[in-house]
Amino acid sequence: MATGDTTESTTAPTEEVVGWETKLRYFLNSDFVRSSPYWGIPFVLMGIAVYGGIGYNVVISLTDYSGIDPPTFSNLDFEMYRTALSSAAFREAAINNLILLVAFTTISLALGLFLAVLLDHGIRYKDKIQTVYLLPMALSFVVTAQLWLWMYNQDNGVLTILVTTFGLDPIDWLGNPQIALASVIFALVWQFSGYAMVVYLAGLQSIPSDQFEAAKVDGASTIRTYLRIIIPQLKESSVSAAVVLMVFALKAFTFLYALVGQYRPPNGTDILATLMVRQAFKFGEWAYAAAIATMLLLLALGVIAPYLVYQHRQGSL
Repeated sequence: MATGDTTESTTAPTEEVVGWETKLRYFLNSDFVRSSPYWGIPFVLMGIAVYGGIGYNVVISLTDYSGIDPPTFSNLDFEMYRTALSSAAFREAAINNLILLVAFTTISLALGLFLAVLLDHGIRYKDKIQTVYLLPMALSFVVTAQLWLWMYNQDNGVLTILVTTFGLDPIDWLGNPQIALASVIFALVWQFSGYAMVVYLAGLQSIPSDQFEAAKVDGASTIRTYLRIIIPQLKESSVSAAVVLMVFALKAFTFLYALVGQYRPPNGTDILATLMVRQAFKFGEWAYAAAIATMLLLLALGVIAPYLVYQHRQGSL
């Protein structure tokens, strides 16, 4: 009996060691390890440049660095975050950022879906309409800003000519704080609604035509068919398009900077990105700007992370 116990106790560890050796050998011969000389160095460099920069920015935000003397890391605290949250300028920029994010994304999705349904239904001049609405996305933020700066010109802009034609007074589209943010959102929607249209159109064309035929046999109208059957199946298209549009909204600094050529955007359109750059490069408040950048990063992660979780649950990652 004792001999049997001794045999079992000596063979079990041996089998475990053999199992680990097999797994280790399999791992070392895997494509992941064998290809590491090709992707390893770029991965390390990207990690240092990107994630190292993000980490250093977070550390800077915990200091009182103003760009003159080297930062001191002996006394780290969250004073800059408290300063930002208690600042009226920060709260105004955060609210504008939220309004821009929600309004721009929602309107672009709604308009893109409407255009996609029209194109999918086979309206006349389908190819021309698709090209016209998709073309603005090929333009950069700078070109779009200059185009709409001319359109919004209070003296001889296209919109001013159109308004005065109906006997109304010229409108200061960018100088009036009450409508300046809406004017910016309108211009961005003009540029990116075509993207939402293409995403929805691809989703509509992937739906089998049998569903349209079955709904037609049941006596459902075209509008009811889209509302009850087709549009609910565009959930993945909506999620992917919404994430990309929200990322574009967070990158609106270039558009706002190009409107006026300075760090201060039109009244009523200040967002976190413009506030961050202004505090860093105009006032030299680097630690304060780093704190704003960190919170802006958290906002971006709040947009991207749920999408990645959704894609993982769908098995797409």
